[in-house]
Amino acid sequence: MSENRALGPRVIVALDYPNAAEALAMAQRLSPELCRLKVGFELFVSAGPSLIETLQDQGFDVFCDLKFHDIPNTVASACRAAARLGVWMLNVHASGGPAMLEAARAAIDEGAHKPLLIGVTVLTSMDDADLHASGLARSASAQAGFLADWAAKAGLDGVVCSAQEAAGMHAAHGRQFLTVTPGIRPINATADDQKRIVSPAQAAANGSDYLVIGRPITRAARPLDVLSSINDELKQVI
Repeated sequence: MSENRALGPRVIVALDYPNAAEALAMAQRLSPELCRLKVGFELFVSAGPSLIETLQDQGFDVFCDLKFHDIPNTVASACRAAARLGVWMLNVHASGGPAMLEAARAAIDEGAHKPLLIGVTVLTSMDDADLHASGLARSASAQAGFLADWAAKAGLDGVVCSAQEAAGMHAAHGRQFLTVTPGIRPINATADDQKRIVSPAQAAANGSDYLVIGRPITRAARPLDVLSSINDELKQVI
């Protein structure tokens, strides 16, 4: 597990765009001094690794949000490939199980560049009813804690979880165990497809290390102003 704490910008702006041109246009309206950037499925499939390299050349740390989940050998190979891109952070689904998580950890550790390795617990678009409908008896919070235990035992650097669960993650696994929290919505912002949401200030008060925020920033008329306002809000909590 990394000894690094949450240094530098704490806001990760989600570049949820269908192509490189739109993603790069948004990046030009932001600042690497104020945020990191997240590249997810749609954008990566459309634009490929070259986009990540371009964003890094512009000074941004990149979170490669591809949520690897497969047999251990396949996930290990994917983690090696992502690490070679020089990404700052990447993630795997913690529900892939201990063997898969341990293989991912080993793959990262054998490379020259070691990005933060984060385990996805329960998506913030899901609530208790969704889990029960899928056959899980645990609540969303309990399932997140269960999967975080797997991630911690495998030596991952932290988890993706709801900010509602961040304090519990730190209580169980220590402050070095990073919490990356989507589902962040400023006051008066729409929930969109998120269910377990909190405001930036609430997330910071709960102990969230990194806040993933997409549409409230990227759909704003002045994205940099919104980003700066969120960062100011976070400073008030620290």
